[in-house]
Amino acid sequence: MSLSKIWLSSPHMGGNEQKYIAQAFEQNWIAPLGPNVTGFEDDLKKYLGEDVEVAALSSGTAALHLALILCGVQRGDEVLCQSLTFAASANPIAYLGATPVFIDSEEDTFNISPDFLEDAIKDRIQKGQKPKALIAVHLYGMPYKVEDIHAIARKYDIPVIEDSAEALGSTYNGQKCGTFGEFAVLSFNGNKIITTSGGGALVSKDPKMKEKAIFLATQARDAAPHYQHSQIGYNYRLSNISAGIGRGQMEVLDAHILKRREMNLFYKEIFASLDGVKVLNEPEKSYFCNHWLTVIKLDKEKIPFSTEELRLHLENWNIESRPLWKPMHMQPVFKEAPFYGNGVAEEAFLTGLCLPSGSNLTNEEKERIKEAVDNFLQEK
Repeated sequence: MSLSKIWLSSPHMGGNEQKYIAQAFEQNWIAPLGPNVTGFEDDLKKYLGEDVEVAALSSGTAALHLALILCGVQRGDEVLCQSLTFAASANPIAYLGATPVFIDSEEDTFNISPDFLEDAIKDRIQKGQKPKALIAVHLYGMPYKVEDIHAIARKYDIPVIEDSAEALGSTYNGQKCGTFGEFAVLSFNGNKIITTSGGGALVSKDPKMKEKAIFLATQARDAAPHYQHSQIGYNYRLSNISAGIGRGQMEVLDAHILKRREMNLFYKEIFASLDGVKVLNEPEKSYFCNHWLTVIKLDKEKIPFSTEELRLHLENWNIESRPLWKPMHMQPVFKEAPFYGNGVAEEAFLTGLCLPSGSNLTNEEKERIKEAVDNFLQEK
């Protein structure tokens, strides 16, 4: 009998999503506006705190694109960006005709390195091109070094766009990720902590910036009885149906985070006796990670196998695992972009693996994962 698939991170419904969707149908609110959109934005605003404003959009990528526009990024500008991240963090820079300047990671969190960030800023300024914005990512839900990164950004007067697509519910010094930057981006893609099927949000502390984002996200239609447009707009608003899913998901967000963190502890126990396998965890008490995905990193000097061997073994057990994001400076599409670093991101990509971390994994599935890993280690 074939084994059922164990996914890396699959959608996990809470139960009340259909209630909000049914209300949308009953009220005929099917368009990209309506009470679920407003309610979802209010739910997120209350959850994040810090007096933020939230605009619900069609994707996290759309949110990042609008954030760059609101920061004034134009063709020919440069934008600093963490290299170890998903392509969606960098692609909107190219949408605008700007150039990404990629920054290496530091060892503690695999997030953007403060040292190389400042090196890059100094060098770009010396070359006559001060960066227009900085995109910093909370990778796999792990907060970046908030105090260090924002101190550097303030020093050089560069706005921070906080990519919190993977970090809803994570905190730094008790403050929610998504509330530190001039703008922040959330994602509700099908594999995230909570989902709206597809969707995202732009977060800002300035109500005027939210209004501007919604204006741009609804085709930048001017106030007129006819359709008039004085600038380019986009079709980026979240639908009332999708927002209904999000409202139901918000009711189970904290429970989902708890389950993800339990999965992280599960892997720490599995690899506890194996010297040379690091399970990525908070470096200090000031960090709280939602552990959207649990990541392991191998010490090549101590471990007689590669992450690819482990990945293929798990695949034979019909268990999905994946390498870490391939750094953006190693991607063919960005091969000409500037990069500042010494190989930390590349090493993490080559020796790291993301393991199944879903909040809906059953005890039976966890037992199969443990059995598969134990089987692999015994063979080695």
